Order: sequence, then C-alpha cells, then structure tokens
Amino acid sequence: MRNDSIETLLLRHYGSAAPVPVNLEQQLKMMVHREAARQQTVSNWNQRRISRRRVLQLVTFSGASVGAAVAVGINTLHNTLTAHTVRRPAYSL
Repeated sequence: MRNDSIETLLLRHYGSAAPVPVNLEQQLKMMVHREAARQQTVSNWNQRRISRRRVLQLVTFSGASVGAAVAVGINTLHNTLTAHTVRRPAYSL
C-alpha cells in the first residue's frame, strides 16, 4: 500500500475541480490528536500490572452482575406475559 498524502488521495478521488472540504485541516488535526490520545491510553493500560486477585474479582463480579441482570429480565418478562393472560374458569358441558 502506498503512503500517499491526504492531498494526493483527495485529488485522485475528486479531481482538481472539487471544492476543499470545510475545516479539513482542523478535522484532520483533531482526529490525529484523538488517535494519539487513544493509543497513549491503550499503552498505559497495557503497561499496568494487575494482580490475580483483582482479575478474579472482576470476573466474579461481572459474572454475578450478568446473572442477576438475566434473572431480573426473565422475571420481568414472565410477569409481563402472565399479567396479560386472563384466567377464566373452565366449564364442562
């Protein structure tokens, strides 16, 4: 893959008669700064040491939270479905 500049890519795609997008340079600078900040955050997280105890806590509590959320969801769904059913006595002929 070639390492073309933004100007080259825009000229190739739109031609020389195309208008320049509004605030193109500011948008590109903002995107570059945002990506650099994201990469710095990822790098910091990758360098951070975490204990086995903390990993176990995260796994345990996240699993318990998911289980509780599923139980509440099922209970709500069951209550919603049974609330709309009208119970009528069965008559035999």
